[in-house]
Amino acid sequence: MASRTKLLTELNLADLWREVKDPATLWGDLTPQAQRTLKLLLQNRMHEELAYYLRAPWYGRVPGRRGYRNGTYVRALTTTWGTIPDLEIPRTRDGAFTPSVLPRYQRRMRDVDCLIQAVFLAGVSTRRVGRTLAELLGDTVSASTVSSVTRTLDHAVAAWHRRPLHDEYRYLLLDGLSLRVKTPDGAKRRLILVAYGITQDGRRRLIDYRLARTESQAAWEGFLINLAARGLVGERLALITTDGHRGLHTALELVYPTVPRQACWVHVLRNVAQRLRVRDRERCLALARRIYEARSRTAAETALRQWVQAWAPIAPAAVACLQREWEALLAFYVVPTRDWRRVRTTDESVKTLAAPEVGGS
Repeated sequence: MASRTKLLTELNLADLWREVKDPATLWGDLTPQAQRTLKLLLQNRMHEELAYYLRAPWYGRVPGRRGYRNGTYVRALTTTWGTIPDLEIPRTRDGAFTPSVLPRYQRRMRDVDCLIQAVFLAGVSTRRVGRTLAELLGDTVSASTVSSVTRTLDHAVAAWHRRPLHDEYRYLLLDGLSLRVKTPDGAKRRLILVAYGITQDGRRRLIDYRLARTESQAAWEGFLINLAARGLVGERLALITTDGHRGLHTALELVYPTVPRQACWVHVLRNVAQRLRVRDRERCLALARRIYEARSRTAAETALRQWVQAWAPIAPAAVACLQREWEALLAFYVVPTRDWRRVRTTDESVKTLAAPEVGGS
């Protein structure tokens, strides 16, 4: 028995889905259609702008017009939907008209430049960016083009480093980080001085950073003086959290001498761990955790004395390492309880204190 052809009103979703092509073919058809739609949209917009510029519609004979059309010229435009090879751009006899949707000499949409920058920042070399994006863009991007596009990042970063700072921070967190940086000789580890701030309403922000050779007093002093000169004078600062470098501590005494300093528990316990036998680390650091988890400074001092009494005979070097910083380690008790976890370490999370890495400051 022959199957009956369904009426359009009888079709359901399953019937309609049988007519859809497989995903590969479907997306292959959608991309050219998106290009054609975008091309038509841009061309119509440019002709509308030209009519407004000339103050005259197509074939319009009106008084007061500003000029006359002079056909079109073709330009290739790379978009995130692929490359449009024959985009028609209208022009005038005097050559003064420039459409706002497509500035003069522009051959890539802004989104494409952002995509190139994102791929470059992900670690892809300038020569490989073009090959990586070729299938998506429908065209190759040369290494010189990638270099030209990414140079705008240098200007943006330089402007960010020069921006004025608002003296809005309640807490300042300073640390020196070792990160892998791309250089002409390959990826190398570089030291970066970093300043984070926590605002009055509790938001954590990256304030600034700077490449440095060492965490010397001169390096930190120059970095902090620059922050102060741009507006971060520290009138609202209640606490500054730092790692254990003496150069930073000396620089703080010169730039922010009246602000209390909190020693970073993560850095101190990493240094303590270096001075412990491997079999003692877990137990010793678990007991040390009771110090900064105490609900008051008095209770913390009691926990500290108990820890010192228990471990001084076993690991005197580890105990001496913590005792050198004990006043700065307990400075966070002067701030509200809700902020304790955020200011007693320069690290994002105090959870790392449970298992400090060996190889600290």
